Amino acid sequence: MRKNEEYNLEITDMGIDGEGIGKAEGVTLFVKDAVIGDLVRVKIMKMKKTYGYARLMEIVKPSPYRVEPKCPLSRQCGGCQIQSLCYEKQLEFKEKKVRNNLERIAGLGNPFIEPIVGMEEPYHFRNKEQFPIRKGKDGQAVAGFFAARTHHLIPVANCLIGAPVNEIIIREVLRVMNQHGIEPYEEETHSGLVRHVLIRYGFTSKEIMVCFVLNGEELPYAKEMAETLCKIDGMTSITINVNTEKTNVILGNTVRVLWGRDYIMDELDGIRFRISPLSFYQVNPRQTEKLYRIAMEYAELTGTETVWDMYCGIGTISLFLSRRAGHVYGVEVVPQAIEDARKNAEINGISNVEFFVGKAEEVVPRYYEEKRREAAEAEKGKEAIENGGRAEASGTGMHPDVVVVDPPRKGCAQVLLATICQMAPERVVYVSCDSATLARDVKYLCENGYRYVKGRPVDQFGHSGHVECVVKMQRKYI
Repeated sequence: MRKNEEYNLEITDMGIDGEGIGKAEGVTLFVKDAVIGDLVRVKIMKMKKTYGYARLMEIVKPSPYRVEPKCPLSRQCGGCQIQSLCYEKQLEFKEKKVRNNLERIAGLGNPFIEPIVGMEEPYHFRNKEQFPIRKGKDGQAVAGFFAARTHHLIPVANCLIGAPVNEIIIREVLRVMNQHGIEPYEEETHSGLVRHVLIRYGFTSKEIMVCFVLNGEELPYAKEMAETLCKIDGMTSITINVNTEKTNVILGNTVRVLWGRDYIMDELDGIRFRISPLSFYQVNPRQTEKLYRIAMEYAELTGTETVWDMYCGIGTISLFLSRRAGHVYGVEVVPQAIEDARKNAEINGISNVEFFVGKAEEVVPRYYEEKRREAAEAEKGKEAIENGGRAEASGTGMHPDVVVVDPPRKGCAQVLLATICQMAPERVVYVSCDSATLARDVKYLCENGYRYVKGRPVDQFGHSGHVECVVKMQRKYI
């Protein structure tokens, strides 16, 4: 097979990012925008030794599972890779993806997976969107999203998975920018000012946050911009975030208020949360409640347990767990998130939680080693207590009953997993947004004293190839 050759092929499977998979002349080809069941005409774009990538040229015969996307830009935009696949088949694809990773990477034979939890309405579910701002062909500022695997901006006026109010906000932001010549950011030259506009929307509170990410310290015509935006119902927080680094990282560390507060409030399952621009907060609140209820079920809390919540963000899972636990320890690398977590505990009158700032893979091993030394020193001068000191040490969090981890896509660092195994909790509840790194970490836990019990996918990201999942691990006894 060679570049630019064309072939007909049937799409029989889908890849991890939702690309169609078919075979021509015995060679596997990956085809963006093709779905299971399609008969397509494709052009070879790139060949590797055993597989290749092809461009969809024509849908010869559409799949029975193919639907007309609601968004006219779904094929160009990189956000909704599988919007052409009916929602029921999307869920089937995601559940299969989790199963395949647990079997192939974790080495589990026929793992027990509960049915995926889908959405009642897979549109307008995101409470956060980050719009890159760039120059259009006419030199005017435009907002949108990057095409898949590129930094080519696709102008988007109305994103169907975001909050409807975002369209109004972006329209007003661009109007003021273009009226006064406020320069959008240019990546190639690292020039211009406005890099992104971050919008958060509280689904319960109806409060709105707008944060301007700037390649500079000040926003020109900031007063006019704020006066325009604060007229929108629900507007609560208008801030700027300074990011002058030449980087793909969206947010910098400095946040300043232009109008209102530097946070908004929202609610999950009766718990109120304070959310700042730098806070991690799950983007799909309706599904997040279901996700955390599954995590709570898997934790099997009775009211007396000591729990560690690693990668705790603003304390969402920690505060969920605190209602049925004796004491909860949370750790998170972002200082502003921990500040919010502590305030969230105070707002909700929750006192059985304690939060630490730092990388989980650094904080937890250091904490464990310190408490282990303290326990060993305490043992020297007195008679050993029942269980060889474990009963006394457990109150420090050194030997928790349950550990919950909710890491970023890269999964847990091995040093953290090793420390978890040393802490020897009865159960580990793993919340993951990447089933491949989840499976890798499950394999490590299975090799170091734990057994896989069950898992359940939750669709947090409709029309994309991503899927959230919760897994329950139980300590093995020999």
